Amino acid sequence: MKTPKSIEPLVRDGLVDEVIRPLKSGKEAAVYVVLSEGEVRCAKVYKDVNKRGFHKQALYQEGRKVRNSRQARAMEKNTRFGRKQQEEVWQNAEVDALYRLASAGVRVPQPYNFVEGVLLMELVTDEHGSAAPRLNDLELSREQALEYHGLLIKEVVRMLCAGLVHGDLSEYNILIDANGPVIIDLPQAVDAAANNNAAKMLERDVDNLADYFGRFAPELLTTQYGKEIWKLYESGDLTPQVELTGRFKASDKVADVRSVMREIDDAREEAIRRRYEHED
Repeated sequence: MKTPKSIEPLVRDGLVDEVIRPLKSGKEAAVYVVLSEGEVRCAKVYKDVNKRGFHKQALYQEGRKVRNSRQARAMEKNTRFGRKQQEEVWQNAEVDALYRLASAGVRVPQPYNFVEGVLLMELVTDEHGSAAPRLNDLELSREQALEYHGLLIKEVVRMLCAGLVHGDLSEYNILIDANGPVIIDLPQAVDAAANNNAAKMLERDVDNLADYFGRFAPELLTTQYGKEIWKLYESGDLTPQVELTGRFKASDKVADVRSVMREIDDAREEAIRRRYEHED
């Protein structure tokens, strides 16, 4: 097929030998099957900034680093330059997340290169070598649903141990290859420690999994893995090997506000006393 204009720089640089066919096209990007370094891979071409909306991105961009204050101001004012910078941050977030998660052993497509808005990465395939189907396209047995759900909960844990939350995980961005689920589409991934919405996003991701797999295995609908996982993360007890129960009990301990305030007042008075002693 004719090489899309956006992939031409990769052809000139020798990163892509041939564009074989389109794979899919969505709101965020168009994906093509390509031949690269003798292997069949895929090229994700992010769509032009003017063809995409940013109404949801502020929630995900909290805690993301920008290069300088000019870039930050432009993004905040939503100028044309700011939208371009916002798009760059959005794309880089997925690239960074893929490299970070792949190195942590999370089942995501292996990234190979990122050039001028085109992400070159592994083509996820099924047992026949064809492009792997989305989870949403499959009809599952109860046993398969329980198996895939268990595998994906482990992947969510592994991602959080690597410091990231997917932020938009559902049956639409999970592929099923010969060895099980593979997580895709990560431009909205957030830093768990830097984004104040991370806990809610993690819980929503996990609830999405329970809702989908619960169609085939209804017992999953009452699980609370999201709250359990986040509590372990906050307490520093979350590891990729953790044994989860799917149950969660909120703390019924009432905070002793008066005691806390007394300690603050005592600390303040002590600081004042030491300052006067030092002056004397």
